[in-house]
Amino acid sequence: MAHGETKVLTAHVPLPLAEKVDQMAARLERSRGWIMKQALSAWIDQEEERSRLTREALADVDAGNVIDHQAVQAWADSLSTENPLPVPR
Repeated sequence: MAHGETKVLTAHVPLPLAEKVDQMAARLERSRGWIMKQALSAWIDQEEERSRLTREALADVDAGNVIDHQAVQAWADSLSTENPLPVPR
């Protein structure tokens, strides 16, 4: 991670969580701040990915790329018959 300008963010963290951060820091021989930065970065990446997937799914809906519910129901019902339908796409 590039060392540019930084800003101090203060967070009140429950004691058990703070203790886990301290244990991790000790185990990894890193600072508490380093652990917090890693955790925050990972969380933000995860949320951005979730948001991206949600936008893609909504774009699919807008574009009409959704499988008709009746088609899915008909397919599910056909599975127990002699002639199952192909998977709806």
